[in-house]
Amino acid sequence: MRLFPLLLALALATPALAEDDDAPAGLLAGPNKQTLPEVMLSVGEPLGGPWALKSGRYYEVEITADGSGEIGLSGGDFFRAIWVDEVVIEGLEIRPMGLHSIEFDQAGTMEIGFVAVKPGSYVLEIPGAKGSDQRLAITID
Repeated sequence: MRLFPLLLALALATPALAEDDDAPAGLLAGPNKQTLPEVMLSVGEPLGGPWALKSGRYYEVEITADGSGEIGLSGGDFFRAIWVDEVVIEGLEIRPMGLHSIEFDQAGTMEIGFVAVKPGSYVLEIPGAKGSDQRLAITID
């Protein structure tokens, strides 16, 4: 049996894909993107949340520190459950292989774009903080 004629017949029998203006243009395109509420980092202030994310969806979040102290966010389990597309700091785009934590030594804003990948329950927290409002609970479904 010759494989080429069979493949050619299948290709000709398959209808051409029609252009659909309503179809998403890809994983990083408009209909699949969602902007999360800004996370404000300030000494003694709550982080906000919780977040309920969908696996396979692209998210963008701005994280802003007010400069009230050196403050960071830790969340290795969460950062391993997402694919980080980019981190933008003062117009500089960084495309890392992954993150473990972030830290602000002074006031500023960074934007993180990512795709939620691994379902589960996660947390971003201020290292060393004891209060439950210093944690951001995250669920990926």
